[in-house]
Amino acid sequence: MKPEVAIPLQPRGRGGAPAAGPDGQPRDYVLWSFFNVLLGYALGYLGCLCFPALIFSIKARDCKVLGDLEGARRHGARAKVLNIICSILMILTVVTLIIIVIIIFTSVTT
Repeated sequence: MKPEVAIPLQPRGRGGAPAAGPDGQPRDYVLWSFFNVLLGYALGYLGCLCFPALIFSIKARDCKVLGDLEGARRHGARAKVLNIICSILMILTVVTLIIIVIIIFTSVTT
């Protein structure tokens, strides 16, 4: 007797729902959002831009607790995109600040 082989309808890692946690539940990205908000406020102005990601993360966690997995996936996907945007903006801000400090120090020493 041959063992049955299940063929997935979608290839792994392409399209579909966002990444799920180890238990199959949708991810909510609360820690990433919280870190982005704190670091954004430390940099000055980016905290208010990262705050919507935290809101969507909390909504995703609430939906997951209530059993609304589709809502959790939807809010989690929005939180992920906003967190990526905030992280890129923070990296660009830090790199720009480092470049400005280097330019100022080199102009002062010469």
